[in-house]
This record gives sequence, C-alpha cells and structure tokens, in this order.
Amino acid sequence: MTGPDTARPGRSWLLRLVLTFSFAQGAVSMARPAVSYRALALGADERAIGVITAVYALLPLLVAVPLGRRTDHGRCAPLLVAGVALISGGCALSGLAGSLPVMAAWSGVMGLGHLCFVIGAQSIVARRSAPEDRDRNFGHFTIGASLGQLIGPAAAGLVISERDGHMAPTSATALLVSGAVAAVSYVSLWRLEQRTRAVAPGAADRTAGPPVPVRAILRTRGVPAGILMSLAVLSATDILTAYLPVIGEDRAIAPTTIGLLLSLRAAATIACRLVMTPMIRWLGRTALMAGSCALAGLLCGGLVLPVPVAALAAMLLALGFCLGVGQPLSMTTVVQAAPDRARSTALALRLTGNRLGQVAAPAGAGLLAGLAGTAAPFVLLGALLLASAGLAARTGSARGGAGEPPTGPGIGRSPRATARRDTPA
Repeated sequence: MTGPDTARPGRSWLLRLVLTFSFAQGAVSMARPAVSYRALALGADERAIGVITAVYALLPLLVAVPLGRRTDHGRCAPLLVAGVALISGGCALSGLAGSLPVMAAWSGVMGLGHLCFVIGAQSIVARRSAPEDRDRNFGHFTIGASLGQLIGPAAAGLVISERDGHMAPTSATALLVSGAVAAVSYVSLWRLEQRTRAVAPGAADRTAGPPVPVRAILRTRGVPAGILMSLAVLSATDILTAYLPVIGEDRAIAPTTIGLLLSLRAAATIACRLVMTPMIRWLGRTALMAGSCALAGLLCGGLVLPVPVAALAAMLLALGFCLGVGQPLSMTTVVQAAPDRARSTALALRLTGNRLGQVAAPAGAGLLAGLAGTAAPFVLLGALLLASAGLAARTGSARGGAGEPPTGPGIGRSPRATARRDTPA
C-alpha cells in the first residue's frame, strides 16, 4: 500500500468530495422516507417498515470488511463510482417496485451502494489528511452527509402528497427523482485520488506486512467506544428518518412538515460540525463525545411526548446538534488507533458496526412498535445513546485524558503518531 496522500497542497479535493457526498447522501435521504411512505401506501404496517429499513443494511453488513481489506491495498476512487451507480439504481428501481419484497430488495442495493461510497470516501480523507487535520477534515467531510440529510427529506416531503387518499404515485416519483439526484454526483467525482502518491519517510515500513487481524483491531483501546458511538448515532438518524413519518401519521402532521422537521435536524448537525474544532479545544474529545451522546439519548426519549409541532422542532434542533458530534470523532478515533496498513479495514469495521445497528435497531424498533406503539423505537434509541455515552466516558478515563491517542495490543504506531495529541493544532 502506498503512503498517505498528503503531498498536494490545498483542499480542493475535500470540497469536491463534500459536494459529491452531498448529492449521494441527499438521494439516500430523500429515498428513505419515500420508501416508508410508499410502503405504507402498499399496505405495510410498523413491523414491515422496520424490516424494509433493516434490509437496507443487511447486504452491506456481509461485504464491509472485505471491501475495507481491498481498499487498504488498492485505490479508493472505484468504490465511489460503483457506489453512486448502485445508489442511483436502487433508488429508481424502488420507485418502480410494486410489492414490498421487491422494494426491500432494491432498498438493499441502495444500502450496498451507500456503503461502497462511504468506505471509499472515508479512506480518501484518512489518506490525504495530516494527523493534526483529521478532526477538521472528517468534520468537514461529514458536512456533506448533513447537507444531503438537510435537503433530501424536505425534497421528499414536497414531492410526496396525498391525492385522493393515495400516496403510491407521488412516493414513486420521489424515488425516481432521488435516483436522478444520485447520478448528479458524477459531476464532481473527478481526481479525488491521485494515481501516484508520494510515500512519506518510513511509510513503507508502517504499511508493509501481513493484514492486521480483525480481532486485534477490535481490541484496540478506544475502537469499541468509537464503533458503538457511530452505531448509536447512525441508528438514531435512521430511525428518526423512518419513524418520524409514522409519528406524523399518528399525530396528523403533514408530510411536508415532517420533511422540514427532518431537515431542521440536519441543519443543526451542520452547525455542530462547523464549530467542532473549538468545541474539542474547549471541552476535550472525551467530554464532548460522552456529553453529546447522553443529551441526545434524553432528547430521543422526549420525542415520545405528545408535544406541539413547535416543541418537536426545538427538540429535533437540539438533537441534531448533539448527533453531529459522533460520526466525525468516531472516524478520527478509529483511524488514529489503527495501523497505517489497516486504516480502511478499521473504518470498514466501524461501518460494519453501523450496519449491525441498521439491521438490529430498525428490526427491534419494528417489533417494539408493533407491540408497544410508535413511541417504543425512540425509547430504544435513548437507551442506546446513553450506553454509548457511558462507554465513551469510561474509555477516556481509562487512557488518562481526552486528548491521548488510543493504542492497542499488537498495533504499532509511528513515533510521530504516538507523540502527538489527538486534538487539532
């Protein structure tokens, strides 16, 4: 594997990657509520919605680690190209599906495309970012996801509307539009990765050798906390996207309003990531990770209360800000812990944890919703986020401070990486 791709000055590649991610994530964020509305129009109940949401993550769960291994020893850009194609096809064909099983299958294709894209994109950020810039660059990278989550649900709400009591035609249209939006990603998908990269002094020693065992990576200090935090935050985002429309139906809130509420949550996440660096300097990484997850857990539990739309909007605004912390900091934690030759594999393991959450959390949410009503999934989310906060606090305390880089058994670090603090310079 070649060394870190940090030779080229400037960050135009990061801006183009953010734009590409915005379109890809926007398509997925538009498609996910549209899938829920179309499934409801085809006769699905809460349990069926949970199953369809889980299938989105099932196929990616099986291939995440092999894709990460491949990316550790090869190029990242082909995964972006394939990912966009699968997202676009999965969205459009979900709109043409006429039954719940077929819709679930194409939802799985969409999820596979999203996984391919994210593994490739995160690996590019890890390779092209200097250690002291990773918090900032991963934070800016995830702004692309937040922009997509801001625009996608609102666009879905505008396209989907009940006509004579039927949402099947308009939800299908929303899925076809989301497929076209994903295809627009190709406009900025150029020269994100250099074919020939300079090898830093000593990089060949750090990247040579046999593959690092998955067990050794998972036992690295800080990695379990990063994986659980990422799993909890993504599960919260997914279940909010899938079940807020169901709450809207129960409380007679229009699809357009639900779309705007989801976009408000995403806007707060963007605001959080714009001020990520000063928050880390002020609070420290451990306190920021643990505190944001704990507050997000309490807010998720509060969503079950029968509050007015204005209060619901305020809670989603605060929740979105708290959820903005977990993804970029969990990426940095995993990358800093892993050896150079296994960074993509470590990121893939993090994504495997995400997909496990996306399979188990919606399936469990669907089961709970069928037994105890639509409030149950949000209580489950609250408990998961509180558990993540506890593990993050305990891990930070065990390694003696928020800024100390994680280390683990059998995982060597370069002197530069070991000596520096994880907080941005």
